[in-house]
Amino acid sequence: MFRIKNTNPAQFDAFAPLAAIAVQHAMTANRVIPIAPAVEAGEECAGAEAFALMVLGDSMAPEFREGEVIIIEPEGLATEGSYVLAQFDGEWIFRQLARTDAGWELRALNPAYPASLIPDLACVKGVIIQKSRPGRRGESKRYVD
Repeated sequence: MFRIKNTNPAQFDAFAPLAAIAVQHAMTANRVIPIAPAVEAGEECAGAEAFALMVLGDSMAPEFREGEVIIIEPEGLATEGSYVLAQFDGEWIFRQLARTDAGWELRALNPAYPASLIPDLACVKGVIIQKSRPGRRGESKRYVD
């Protein structure tokens, strides 16, 4: 399972264009991935702008493979079955949203990873709207109409 942690939470909570994200993976050591500035210094990025992250690990396989790029819409509508980015237990996590008798659940697609119960959708910070494979021009998939 991979979880996304920001080295400066204030930056990531506002979806700032410059951040360093530490990624934990169950099979590897922590890795820090610096993200280059998307805008000139002094300019701000609106909190509602879509942003991209790279998939690391196999928790969301087979639908999402390691190395694919996902596009997250912070103001996207999260519904049952949506792929979402959530802040859970103080960490960032990428999972599929599912409704259960007890409420909501964040589920990995790989059955080797446990599901996480959530009381409501407040922890959902964005909806995955597209994925693509770097270097493969025609290989992309949209998850919203």
